[in-house]
Amino acid sequence: MDPISQAEAAAEYNPAIPEGTGYFASDSTLPFHAPDFARISEDDYIPAFEQGMEIQLAEVQAIIDNPAAPDFENTIVALEKSGAMLGRVASVFFQLTGTNTTDKLDEINTEISPRLSAHFDSITLNPELFARVKAVYDNRAAMTMTVEDARLLENTYRDMVQAGALLSEAEREQVKAINTQLSTLTTEFGQLARDAMADQPLIVDTREELAGLSDSDIQAAAALAAEKGHEGKYAIALQNTTQQPLLPVLENRATREKLFRLSHDRADGTYAVDTRDLIARIALLRAEKAALFGKPDWASYTMYDRMAKEPATALGFMEQMVPALAATQRREAAMLNEAIAADGGDFTVQPWDWYRYANKIKAEQYDLDEDAVMEYFVLENVLEDGIFHMAKELYGLTFERRTDLPVYHPDVWVYTVFEEDGSELGLFYFDPFQRPSKRGGAWMGNFVDQSHMTGNKPVIYNVLNIPKAPDGEVQLVSFDWVNTAFHEFGHAVHGMFADQRYESLSGTATARDFVEYPSQVHEMWATWPSVLSNYAKHYETGETIPAEMIERIEAAAKFNQGYDFGEVVEAALLDMKWHALSPDEARALVGNPEAVDAFERRSLTDLGLEIDLVPPRYRSTYFNHIFSSPAGYSAGYYSYLWTEMLDRDSREWFRQNGGLTRANGQHYRDTVLSRGGTMDYFEMFENFAGRQPDVQPMLEARGLTGSGEEAADSEVSDGELPAGSVEGS
Repeated sequence: MDPISQAEAAAEYNPAIPEGTGYFASDSTLPFHAPDFARISEDDYIPAFEQGMEIQLAEVQAIIDNPAAPDFENTIVALEKSGAMLGRVASVFFQLTGTNTTDKLDEINTEISPRLSAHFDSITLNPELFARVKAVYDNRAAMTMTVEDARLLENTYRDMVQAGALLSEAEREQVKAINTQLSTLTTEFGQLARDAMADQPLIVDTREELAGLSDSDIQAAAALAAEKGHEGKYAIALQNTTQQPLLPVLENRATREKLFRLSHDRADGTYAVDTRDLIARIALLRAEKAALFGKPDWASYTMYDRMAKEPATALGFMEQMVPALAATQRREAAMLNEAIAADGGDFTVQPWDWYRYANKIKAEQYDLDEDAVMEYFVLENVLEDGIFHMAKELYGLTFERRTDLPVYHPDVWVYTVFEEDGSELGLFYFDPFQRPSKRGGAWMGNFVDQSHMTGNKPVIYNVLNIPKAPDGEVQLVSFDWVNTAFHEFGHAVHGMFADQRYESLSGTATARDFVEYPSQVHEMWATWPSVLSNYAKHYETGETIPAEMIERIEAAAKFNQGYDFGEVVEAALLDMKWHALSPDEARALVGNPEAVDAFERRSLTDLGLEIDLVPPRYRSTYFNHIFSSPAGYSAGYYSYLWTEMLDRDSREWFRQNGGLTRANGQHYRDTVLSRGGTMDYFEMFENFAGRQPDVQPMLEARGLTGSGEEAADSEVSDGELPAGSVEGS
């Protein structure tokens, strides 16, 4: 077809696209297109998913059939625009299955997840679509594009190649089959891990077994036991991580051990749930998929878009810390054994004792009473007078509580967010409390993504799992939860300040080992004096938290790093070990739960870590980050450590440049928070800090530097590691 005829054909091209019906067929009519939960029923989801998939397939076929030559607008942008209805239903559905699920939602999730996997494979592995994308990509040198346009083109091409577009037809079919199986197995894993947490509380017969707990905690335990069908007894619900928050205050050692073992042995066959074979099958499928792409393991395959780039970089970054950690673990264990003996104990420290005696040492050495600290942190004050105050001082934001918008649970709070000039920036949902229908942990996400192309502003949620106080009591929170709230709000502002044309590059759509960086930086403001004095007030007297108490908290933060830091490093290393398996190595674990246990243990003990005293933050059997979605944080849990390096270095920049100021907030917004996934991450950091990141502030913050000795050449660039070794303190 000649150019004139082609142009005429393109001008007349008007493909028929099916129209959706039901609630999700169009944008919500509420402010900011927020979901109207009052109008959504569980019966809406399957029809909406099915229509959304049908419409997107028609939109993709229209791109393929377009008689005009492939170009950026008719191929790349058209593909970016496709799937709007599917995106609307998915953003609501998957938040509800995480925060307020039901048996029916779980059933829908089990059915729809593999169908969604197959749907997206049918797009990313469509050879006719890829031919058009490749034609545009191959012509990129002759095109005039914005930086964001160029990144969208690069990502679209690269992601299709990563999905298997360059494989043979037979190999693509294998990839599709693996993806479907992974979707099914990881969904099942997530549900079983949640059940193992929610359905296996510690049940005790007497109040005496809970000695050390507050009256309100014991009251809550009695209520939970009654709810679970154990009237007259007491129950303690498990929380997300291996260590449990009530262990330090329980005086009865046998109760502590029972609670710890319930947590540690979750889903490993000791009780009703066993995920070990699921894990092995997931690991095998991932290794087999990587092999189809010529990669030795899943980590090598999946880290293609990370800041660290290669598994060896991430592993080397972590393994250099192991000698110092192992020495610190042994030294701290010896200190705890001394404390146990001084307390009249005739036993050596075990994991269920560790925090109890570590806290005693903290209390003695730093005069720090965790319960007394907690009395200064009322949840509403933490959010409105702490986090929101920080956001106003740093970014000029203000927040207005609203009760006119429907929510998915009565405990959810909603705020309109305003810029400094009074214009509306977006909506913020806050869901703070633990409940059986919610998975563990804390997270952020979007109901609506920012995009200049659609005109949408961000609708963002933060989810926590704070144990809810009994009715009528003041809702106090631990300092750990205060830190977590500031952390998750860091994710929220990363999403709020999105300033992109395309949704797929907007806000937190960044590399896995970069996305945790802005959130971790925001933890620093939790103890910034002007912020702290505004929100940390005693719930009875109104007295502001004494400055010396915060000094003691910060001084004590370097103590107990053998456990606090060790459990995170162990989890990150465990993740990388699982995803360094070859297909043959993974296949040997399938159908052999004992081999799964042995592999987990060997992965960490071979490094010299004291895992019997300091188990990983998540054992494999309930490691949701890496096993409850087809990709998730797999070969990516190291990100929390990698981004802590960026975070601690950034804190130094803020301190050296005046701290909590509007100018600093604007600079951070302009160079990092508003950039989304539009540029190289080392370049982004350098635009902010004026140099490449340095690992030394992280090591100092963790108390892992040697006595006066610093790592040589500690700057990190382009995925390279700092030279030199790290010595225990």
